Amino acid sequence: MAAMELKNCLLHGLNSFNHLRTAHCRLLRLRIDHDSYLLNIILQYSFFFRNTHYAKRVFSQSKNPNIYLFNTMIRGTVSNDSFDDAVLFYNSMRSAGFLPDNYTFTFVLKACARLVDFPFGIKLHSLVVKMGFDGDVFVKTSLVCLYSKCGYLKDARKVFDDIPEKNVVSWTAIICGYIGCGLHEEAVGLFRELLEMGVRPDSFTLVRVLYSCSQLGDLASGEWIGKYISESGLHRNVFVLTSLVDMYAKCGSMEKARRVFDGMVERDVVCWSALIQGYASNGLPKEALDLFFEMQRENLRPDCYAMVGVLSACARLGALELGNWAKGLMDADEFLLNPVLGTALIDFYAKCGSIAQAVDIFRMMKRKDRVVFNAIISGLAMNGHIRATFGAFGQMEKYGIQPDGNTFVGLLCGCTHAGLVNDGRQYFDSMSCVFSLAPTVEHYGCMVDLLSRAGLLVEAHNLIKSMPMKPNTIVWGALLGGCRLHRDTKLAEYVLKQLIELEPWNSAHYVLLSNIYSASYRWDEAEKVRLMLNEKGMQKLPGCSWVEVDGVVHEFLVGDTSHPMSHKIYEKLESLFKELREFGYSPTTEFVLFDIEEEEKEYSLGCHSEKLAVAFALINTGANDIIRVVKNLRVCGDCHEAIKLISKVTGREIIIRDNNRFHCFREGLCSCGDYW
Repeated sequence: MAAMELKNCLLHGLNSFNHLRTAHCRLLRLRIDHDSYLLNIILQYSFFFRNTHYAKRVFSQSKNPNIYLFNTMIRGTVSNDSFDDAVLFYNSMRSAGFLPDNYTFTFVLKACARLVDFPFGIKLHSLVVKMGFDGDVFVKTSLVCLYSKCGYLKDARKVFDDIPEKNVVSWTAIICGYIGCGLHEEAVGLFRELLEMGVRPDSFTLVRVLYSCSQLGDLASGEWIGKYISESGLHRNVFVLTSLVDMYAKCGSMEKARRVFDGMVERDVVCWSALIQGYASNGLPKEALDLFFEMQRENLRPDCYAMVGVLSACARLGALELGNWAKGLMDADEFLLNPVLGTALIDFYAKCGSIAQAVDIFRMMKRKDRVVFNAIISGLAMNGHIRATFGAFGQMEKYGIQPDGNTFVGLLCGCTHAGLVNDGRQYFDSMSCVFSLAPTVEHYGCMVDLLSRAGLLVEAHNLIKSMPMKPNTIVWGALLGGCRLHRDTKLAEYVLKQLIELEPWNSAHYVLLSNIYSASYRWDEAEKVRLMLNEKGMQKLPGCSWVEVDGVVHEFLVGDTSHPMSHKIYEKLESLFKELREFGYSPTTEFVLFDIEEEEKEYSLGCHSEKLAVAFALINTGANDIIRVVKNLRVCGDCHEAIKLISKVTGREIIIRDNNRFHCFREGLCSCGDYW
């Protein structure tokens, strides 16, 4: 009677690991532990409760395990990511004289694929053929996974093509194989074939193919798949819809991402994180933070990726206080143990101009990988700590970490900010000569920027001509910036033609040429460029600055009067300019674009967004507070000089980060200390 009750208990299910142990004890007491069927249930539940160790102990005590018990152990260890154990149990099964069946092969081949053990996989494939299981769709699918995981995609495709009746798992396996090899276009093409064959994709297939669309930036295919999801009744699947949100975000279509998000009945933290990161990475930091606050109101604890998005948004806005508050929502050790979080925190502090804190986090990181080193190298470089940047690179080499392309972008940017042309040349040359890294278009852009700033415009132009790839807008833009700095209007006109050919819709190129003409007092040519802009219906991107006060980020546009404190801000600027003139300040009117009267030019310069932000911060912060301003465009020469003097007359430390570099002002000087 007791044995029958126990059997019914096992058959009707167990709800906890303790419940399982109790059932197993009763099995032993009743001396029915020799019953393979009941023992098999015990093993299955052990794996279900993710206790591989207990399952192995139970199996080791079985007197005469049969093939079903061996298969349960192989499947269970694979399901719990214990792939080495799965292979060991397979070998034990063979030593015990059992022949594998299709069930055995399906799971042991999965273990081989995950271990990337190709030699053993080949032996298994040979045995599959000998035993006549090469027609089994599940065994064949596992072989597809094996060959693709081990890098033999052509062989994987041959095995796939030989499957007589392909199911959704087979299609998903080959699609994942192409994705694993970075062939995303082919993966999307296979998905189309799958639908043409009348196979209904499952949620995992859709998640993977949406990932390919995001990697390709293929919004059209992504929208088509999104339409299929709605029509096929999968529009309530949280995993599929989260992938759709992520795809739209990575393709830059935030309106569509938000529409999908708002339409979701159920939203988990992963979905919130995808949209927060989408806003942050698409240059919409305020929207990212608003969504994060909304997530907080839903009482959802942020995960690693939500925190990365929030820190990225705070970094973009220079919101140090807000970022510190967000950081406090997670345990400090999570940042130090997780390289992804640690890297985001280092990047955040660096972009807020708080490089000392960035270095502290770097030093406390428990595990320093290449990404962590790249973050501190880039952070130090952008803050102007060039000796420390070189020191971090030297430390990276001592750790035995091989640098990558991102490492050298940081080093070259550091050389650019410090004007170290020879060091830049050495690092650029060492990429291929020492580290066997082929410079990308980004590295060429850094070198062109370095040479152009140093006035070596001919050398910079020759470097562009020698590039093994077609120069992009960043490369030509760097040369154009140098032309403006050194007033080489002839070369600038040539460069602009290249830029217009690449981006005829981008007003920034016309604006920069117009500025070059204006700086050289060639007002007629500047006027022609402005007329060209108007004829094409293009508008100049307005200057915009952000400053954080008491955890709130305030935004200012050029000539802004929309802020509630506008009257006080302009009064403050007026009184500041009176003091500055006593120190010899005179507005550098050559930085104004238009040919207007000198008095009007001075007024135009006084309304620049960064000056408004600084004036607002001076009114609303304490004398010992550091003022941090972020601007979306480059700080003009006049604002640089004016804010430098403002730091002197007010005794305040002011840090401005524009779209190109940091400007750190203290006591009338523009400099950066060394924290390394």
